[in-house]
Amino acid sequence: MPELTPGAVVTLAPRLRRILAPNPGIFTGPGTNTYLLGEDELAVIDPGPDDPVHIEAVAAAGAGRIRWILVTHTHPDHAPGAAGLAKLTGAEVLGFDARDDFSPDTEIGDGWALRTPELHLSAVHTPGHASNHLCYLLEIERILLSGDHIMNGSTVIISPPDGDMAAYMQALARLELIKPPIKTILPGHGDVIDDPKAKVEEYITHRRAREEAVFQYVEGAGKATLDDIVAVVYAGVGTEYHPLARFSVWAHLRKMADEGRVHSGDPDDMSANWHPTRQRSRARRGRRRQA
Repeated sequence: MPELTPGAVVTLAPRLRRILAPNPGIFTGPGTNTYLLGEDELAVIDPGPDDPVHIEAVAAAGAGRIRWILVTHTHPDHAPGAAGLAKLTGAEVLGFDARDDFSPDTEIGDGWALRTPELHLSAVHTPGHASNHLCYLLEIERILLSGDHIMNGSTVIISPPDGDMAAYMQALARLELIKPPIKTILPGHGDVIDDPKAKVEEYITHRRAREEAVFQYVEGAGKATLDDIVAVVYAGVGTEYHPLARFSVWAHLRKMADEGRVHSGDPDDMSANWHPTRQRSRARRGRRRQA
């Protein structure tokens, strides 16, 4: 595949182009991918940050044919550019809901569809990374534009309270059930994913392994904070990523708390101690025997 170069207009398939936003970083990798779909009438997926150079590049690539601007979710690296691009093009802005300073002209949800002679596009609600996250499926081509649900080159941060690990795992599993199967994933960050089945399986396996490692540490220690867990479970990951890892660990703990595996005095407090529920049950049995 062509290199990911900010500002370059890259043709990925007939009627499908990508422009990389100039916002590389620890959260965004090489930057946010903006996609242009169609030929005579264009849909833009994820206009990216509110960067005038990037927005003008997208508008120029659209050459007066952009009719729809869709966002996968309202995080600051995906949605803020929508207002500026709409101002330049007059296009309709669409998204799951209004929040984070993003306000769509039309709110859309799971099953929403756009039908033109060139595009058969539908929305798939995939909460987890964000509760308002949508993927977009090109139905004929079986191409999924995955936003931050799946990325290439890294895993996805799940940041409570809006981020929800249980919802995320369910949404990953849902992708495996889509028929006919997805042939290609175009992520919000990183290059094209040509083996969607393997990538989804990799994501699910990784998250399950992380969760089990978190549980094993809490169970062995009897009491643990997020920082305690991250220092051990993410020992092989660069320390610059540890502050981000705290959020996904927190999301795993909250999921396991709902399942009854761990507990905390305050699951909403990132500094709280976490304990294995099994230990609490043993303590209760001990008190009953003493009574």
